[in-house]
Amino acid sequence: MEICKQFGKNVRKYRKNLGISQEELADLSGLHRTYISALERGLRSISLANIQKIASALKIETYKLFIFNEI
Repeated sequence: MEICKQFGKNVRKYRKNLGISQEELADLSGLHRTYISALERGLRSISLANIQKIASALKIETYKLFIFNEI
């Protein structure tokens, strides 16, 4: 699976686990809601700085966004 799509799936999974919306994640991470949406759909690539912002907002270790389970 393409890395951007899998990364986006992980962001969505952890966001939903916290029970927050894309808008809330955007506010917590200091990013725009449409950017979060595009990331979750695998349409955007992301910088290392923004990866850290999202991981911090999701209250997870950064590496967890890169664990890809192949099915």
